[in-house]
Amino acid sequence: MNAEQAIAEAAAKYSNWGRWGEDDVLGTVNFIDEATRAAAARLVRRGASFSLSQRFDTDGPQKGWRRRTNPVHTMTDTGLDAVHGNQGFPHGFGGADDVIAMPLQCSTQWDGLGHIFDHGRAWNGRPADRVVTSEGDRVTGIEHLAAPVAGRGVLLDVAAVYGELPDGFAITEEHLTATAEAHGVEVRRGDLVCVRTGRLARAKRDGWGDYAGGPSPGLSFWTAGWLHRTELAAIATDTWGFEVRPNEFDNAFQPLHQVVIPHLGLLVGEMWDLDALAADCAADGVYEFFLTAAPLPVTGAVGSPVNPLAIK
Repeated sequence: MNAEQAIAEAAAKYSNWGRWGEDDVLGTVNFIDEATRAAAARLVRRGASFSLSQRFDTDGPQKGWRRRTNPVHTMTDTGLDAVHGNQGFPHGFGGADDVIAMPLQCSTQWDGLGHIFDHGRAWNGRPADRVVTSEGDRVTGIEHLAAPVAGRGVLLDVAAVYGELPDGFAITEEHLTATAEAHGVEVRRGDLVCVRTGRLARAKRDGWGDYAGGPSPGLSFWTAGWLHRTELAAIATDTWGFEVRPNEFDNAFQPLHQVVIPHLGLLVGEMWDLDALAADCAADGVYEFFLTAAPLPVTGAVGSPVNPLAIK
């Protein structure tokens, strides 16, 4: 089966278009209802909290592809200004201020529903040119997800079960279900699933290299059915692109994105740092937790930085 046929068949088979009405802007985040979120909050026992975010600084993984650069952090007021009396405040008052310039998807982030299109169609079948314009995403902007992305998190540490995954390793449904079984955890409707491949840990050890955009382990295209059937609210990985690279078809680019974002309405997270959480889960044997991962409500944005917090 060629890429075009596989993408078209998966898009038709796993489409959620119209599932939550023609005006929907949340996609699979609809699977998190108030009862689900309340039950997830009850998972907190110890109060241990783990940030799942990489740092946002100039030493990040980006190399400029598609104009994605690492953050540029600039101080506009400093302690030097205060000490030398350059700020003009009375009675010895001083302070510091700063500004940051960065692409919204340069580090730990969510892909919004307006990020990927299939044959000119965005989430829910809308024409892409009527959704995302020079004014931004006027329909499914990331600001709509500022409140609801909190619920039961599940870690599937595939690297712990199968060993360090090489670049090009396609994680299948069988790998995911076997990992869940090994961890003694069940993936449920409305879950925020974190998949650890070990790719970020390797980058920490060996240097960034081609972490951003290069070869990597990741989810197989053929997991689209599992992602649809399990009714996940979101999925996030410790890789740049969520799916395996090189992709599994010749002459295709990120085909799993092309199916799950515009057709399933799936919220996809990338470049999450799952290492400390994974170590804690291995130590206490608990692979479920309360996860809150609100994007910055940047009006009309098609993606957003995020500092996810896993609380156990």
